[in-house]
Amino acid sequence: MTNSTPTAALSAAGVSIWLDDLSRTRLNSGSLAKLIAEKNVVGVTTNPSIFEAAITKSADYKPELKKFSAAGVGAEDAVFELTTADVADGCDLFAPVAEATQGVDGRVSIEVDPRKAWDTEGTIAEAKRLYAKVDKKNVYIKIPATVEGLEAITATIGAGISVNVTLIFSLERYRAVVNAFLSGLELAKANGHNLADIHSVASFFVSRVDSEIDSRLDALGTEEAAALKGKAGLANARLAYQVFEEVFSSERWALLADAGALPQRPLWASTGVKNPAYPDTLYVTELVAANVVNTMPEKTLDATFDHGVVTGDTITGTYAEANSLLNQLEGLGISYNEVVALLETEGLEKFVASWKELLKHVQDALDAAGAES
Repeated sequence: MTNSTPTAALSAAGVSIWLDDLSRTRLNSGSLAKLIAEKNVVGVTTNPSIFEAAITKSADYKPELKKFSAAGVGAEDAVFELTTADVADGCDLFAPVAEATQGVDGRVSIEVDPRKAWDTEGTIAEAKRLYAKVDKKNVYIKIPATVEGLEAITATIGAGISVNVTLIFSLERYRAVVNAFLSGLELAKANGHNLADIHSVASFFVSRVDSEIDSRLDALGTEEAAALKGKAGLANARLAYQVFEEVFSSERWALLADAGALPQRPLWASTGVKNPAYPDTLYVTELVAANVVNTMPEKTLDATFDHGVVTGDTITGTYAEANSLLNQLEGLGISYNEVVALLETEGLEKFVASWKELLKHVQDALDAAGAES
């Protein structure tokens, strides 16, 4: 691949491009394979909202739903079978990428049932069940970064399973996530696992931070407040990268690296721009640094490929400015801690709602298939 396109330039700058979407239609039509070949896509992330849209809006699942209906399979088991099958097929598609990158990329993520986000033992059990069912080396099991999820992250990695930690909004929680990852590697080492086979990313959400903080700035209605709009999401992510640099140059990390461990890369999630006044590639071109992942909805990927301007590293060297920005927000009475706590709660609520909606639609489809028989 050359740097003749913006996505190629992004890849050359150290950013792994993952698509934030998966469906049977994408797999069967060849559209995902085309994105791999033409737009430098080297991985895929999924979440409950993505599967809800995929399964309820496509006829591609109808034959299997008919089969499940005839066999008396319920909605919960049907969703498990459908989603793990798609992820396994996605893993097969990305297997050459995984092989070429020694497992760093070529990854497909599947999330534990979001209703278990506050249940440590339930999350661990679900992670192991998903991993066994997909049965592909290049699968990532997604675990939300709730307080209860931290112990589950450690236990899952300790079992030799690669983990995508999702729904991270705060720097404090990110530090806890990285600590859970390191503890997991130490446990995996004690359990006799090859650390070089264990991979992880930490998914830091970006645009939702701006959406929430911008609404609070608008409510203030001052010129000073208006001048800070559209900046908090980038500042937060850039400070997360500073944490990444600090932790993965520590003595604790050096011991694990000597044993073959690979760092947990930051992943920029929620990178679709929600405010049309902002550049549509804002959360891509302004978050470029080595050893990061940017998972994009297709609209953002297309915009980046079409007119993204990649100028190299846009993160390192920005930390003082980013800290200043967050301090200015506090000075205006906008509480960082309050915002990130709210976003975590809302993010989990949305995923749980999507999951319940998916189960309802699948049950309706099973009932309809049964009526046709």
